[in-house]
Amino acid sequence: MNKTINIIKSYITILVILFFSASSLLAEETKWISIGNLQNWYSAAGCEIELGRTGQISDQQDGLRWPSFFPVQDNQAAKAMWLGATNFYDPIAEKTFDNKVVHVGPRFIDTDNETIPLDFKLYGKYDHSRVFVDGVSATNMTYFDEVNIIDESIPGERMLVNEVQTSMGIKMIRKIHAFANPEHQDYHLVEYEYINNGCFNADCSEYYEQTIEGFMAYFQFRYAVSREGMVYDGNWLPQSAAWGHNTMNETIGQNPNLPNTSLDQYYDDGEIIRAVFSWHGYHSGTGFDNIGGPNDPGDGLLGASQFAGVVTIHADKSATNHSDDINQPSTTWYMLSDDPLTDAGSDQYNSSRMIEEYAYMTQGHPDQSMAQQVGTGNANQFSPGGASNPGGTSQGIGYGPYTLAMGDTIRIVVAEAVSGLSREMAYKVGQNWKANSHTDEFPTGASNIQKYLMDNYSRSSSGKNGYKNEWVFTGIDSLVNVFKNARENYKSNFNIVEPPRPPAEFVVNSGGDRIALSWSSDAENWPNFSHYQVTRLKYRPDTTLFKYDLDAGLIIPIDESITSIWTFDQGIIEFDDLTATRGFDYFYYIEVFDDGSTNDGYPLVSSRFLTRSNSAANLKRPPGTLDQVRIVPNPFNIAARDFQYGVSAEGRLMFYNIPGECTIRIYTERGDLIKTITHTDGSGDEEWKSITSSRQVVTSGLYIAQIETPSGESTIQKFMIIR
Repeated sequence: MNKTINIIKSYITILVILFFSASSLLAEETKWISIGNLQNWYSAAGCEIELGRTGQISDQQDGLRWPSFFPVQDNQAAKAMWLGATNFYDPIAEKTFDNKVVHVGPRFIDTDNETIPLDFKLYGKYDHSRVFVDGVSATNMTYFDEVNIIDESIPGERMLVNEVQTSMGIKMIRKIHAFANPEHQDYHLVEYEYINNGCFNADCSEYYEQTIEGFMAYFQFRYAVSREGMVYDGNWLPQSAAWGHNTMNETIGQNPNLPNTSLDQYYDDGEIIRAVFSWHGYHSGTGFDNIGGPNDPGDGLLGASQFAGVVTIHADKSATNHSDDINQPSTTWYMLSDDPLTDAGSDQYNSSRMIEEYAYMTQGHPDQSMAQQVGTGNANQFSPGGASNPGGTSQGIGYGPYTLAMGDTIRIVVAEAVSGLSREMAYKVGQNWKANSHTDEFPTGASNIQKYLMDNYSRSSSGKNGYKNEWVFTGIDSLVNVFKNARENYKSNFNIVEPPRPPAEFVVNSGGDRIALSWSSDAENWPNFSHYQVTRLKYRPDTTLFKYDLDAGLIIPIDESITSIWTFDQGIIEFDDLTATRGFDYFYYIEVFDDGSTNDGYPLVSSRFLTRSNSAANLKRPPGTLDQVRIVPNPFNIAARDFQYGVSAEGRLMFYNIPGECTIRIYTERGDLIKTITHTDGSGDEEWKSITSSRQVVTSGLYIAQIETPSGESTIQKFMIIR
């Protein structure tokens, strides 16, 4: 092999010292894509490692949020990308390795020496809306949708461009596309390009020219479905489920020339779907049938009914033939999530370790998937060959091997997606299961793959457990449809209809007898603009809009005790909400609808995430006088929470008609001062959350409030708390 080297010897020595630095875990820059129903964070290093965003154990499940409108819907535990080659001459080590592997994840990252970020920018067709409540910025998009460049020409509403130089002379360009179209909100489409540029530093001033042989791009996906019922949130499912101990992993389409007619799925043109997917499997630590993660101690809500997975859309046949190779990925073998090769000791100069890693990357397809080996057993007890398996199982996907001459490029396109039962159905099915009511209402029109999952992975086919599992496993049909939408989008060169854009500004102001809303009129410039829709939510910005009538077995689409909706025609850009109740928290978002003329008569709507307020607006009284002061409720009874200020403010007491500036001092019956509140906003309202100055929840008893003005005038009020 003709090897040309352009290396300064002293520079090599410095790099070797850096490579073998004792600190190999380096901080990574991350960004969110938060435009649609699936939201996720991404790393500048090229892949999203375990705890890579916050470093907190409580964020074991962090990212891949679906349905993202509701809280704690995370399904991602860790990912990894390993790039490998054979017969590789390494100019840093000055030796040839049988196998060379560079790593990012699942627990290891080195952004100085191994996967070196070059570019990490979020492009948007347009920026997120400016949302203000009472004059203060009130949108989490400020942190979760940081658009760097506005570019009308990108395929979707968001595109994250991530360029990484690796220390094996391969440059990676990763483009992640996200869409606001309702049919395309449940996946992120990812394009990878791997280029043999021979560089081993960021500015490519030092390089080594060689042909890369046996090149493999290998990914691990560790899913933990879903966070809502786990230890750091709902806490009704076993602790180890939070790191995917009971995750089931299945593969379809890995043998396109010999398909499994019951399991494999086909695209509409007859081409097989190549995908892996995961769900919340049986766990030995539950005393109930935990498929779907029902809240058995509570109302039965299904807290883990999602299906997460990855579909291969395109993989080059070779560096000189860029048509799709239906036989890729070449590896779909699972990997134990706590395998020693996944730990933080990854070493790109450890010959024996890299040989083991490359063997995983090229292992091919198992005779039976991990799920097929578990069957209806407990997934957390899966121990192939008797191996200890405290961490559960990850899915491995490998593409290659490829040969890349200098300048050659390999291109791979995938879509990562989550789908399953809607939030409404998660409530309905879960509550029916808990109450053992309406459990004869089984789904109709199930596919072969749904029937396959029921036949092979459900312990019950009848009764309330059979009912629940039949519905949960319809999630695979939803996920396959999302895969098909992603593939159709890509094959059409992203020729999908763009939905309307939201107003650039949305303003909410609290008032004495109304909450005033206004918005900019720029959205009316959108072709085929139809109308605005404003939604108001009570208690929380991510509460449920619907309710389920268990007795009737019916979902009521709009729970009018929580949700209010108004529509406004073109030209109307302000509204006074006169229906709010004093003392409650209210949150708003505004959407823009078109007339459906570009989407076969079905109206498209702008993303609600871009205008949702995350700070509460309230009714506030004008200032009062000391002889008008009232304390509400009095007595305060925790048992009557729903009749007071609701679940978002269960400890709230309100002081009404107080002077615009005053000091409120709260004493126990025996005269101990427990809280001082300084009221300065000029209104007649102030709240107290039943918390002392030392952050203790107050006990039952009689309390005394002294309200004093700056001039020294005061009044005394007594009130009772019952807990």
